[in-house]
Amino acid sequence: MDNRILLIEQAIAEDLGDGDHTSLATIPEHVTGKMKLLVKEDGIIAGVDIAEMVFQKIDPGLKMEILLSDGAEVKRGDLVFFVSGRCRSMLMAERTMLNFMQRMSGIATSTNKYVKMLEGTHALLLDTRKTTPNMRIFEKMAVVIGGGVNHRMGLYDMVMIKDNHVDFAGGIKQAILAEHNYLDRLGKKLKIEIEVRNFDELNEVLITGGVDRIMLDNFTPHDLKKAVDIIGNRFETEASGGIKLDNIREYALTGVDYISVGATTHHIKSLDLSLKAV
Repeated sequence: MDNRILLIEQAIAEDLGDGDHTSLATIPEHVTGKMKLLVKEDGIIAGVDIAEMVFQKIDPGLKMEILLSDGAEVKRGDLVFFVSGRCRSMLMAERTMLNFMQRMSGIATSTNKYVKMLEGTHALLLDTRKTTPNMRIFEKMAVVIGGGVNHRMGLYDMVMIKDNHVDFAGGIKQAILAEHNYLDRLGKKLKIEIEVRNFDELNEVLITGGVDRIMLDNFTPHDLKKAVDIIGNRFETEASGGIKLDNIREYALTGVDYISVGATTHHIKSLDLSLKAV
């Protein structure tokens, strides 16, 4: 089963419990109606497909008329879709659907602002693992909708040798060699990235080799440009740490391949959306 469906089922169960006792008491079962998703602030819409999954899980009889798809730029007052069917069902789905769509749209909107700052440069915007527990798959979907690129999904699909790994392993060379021995024993082929904190560590990585990408952590734009020039085309490069909307272009102009920004998923404001009766 699609993992998204499982998480949507859990979200519905969290909200619905043993029933929507307000709607069950006030609205007869047979009453039908129509509602609209109204945009209340400018941004990028995301999660329309997820909204449809929520509605279908609540009541397969609910029907959507989609006016705007994921990735659309929206303005206050725009309508994203209509949904029609049993009124009880629409109200039972309302908050769960909005929780997904508002957060996803907020992430897509935030991501898109960063992506626009990279236009005309070589750099691509990466997300991180700084996500809401059990919401990662949806939040990373929203990053892509906003124009960003997903980094690894979790600890299992890419190797990231960070400062703590290096310190506990006894050094950069030891960490890289240990990683290769481990992967060889398991017969796994995973991309390897290593974080460096200064030029001494960078030089050690360049001597040791055995990695696919070098993350340059908390380098200034001046030092990042120097490091990217030293690395050349031998490895992919990634900048991370202290990068914000007002300085990301300066980092991008260094020629770095990727820029990772955790704020796209954990320092965001949900987009204001509302489901209203027609």
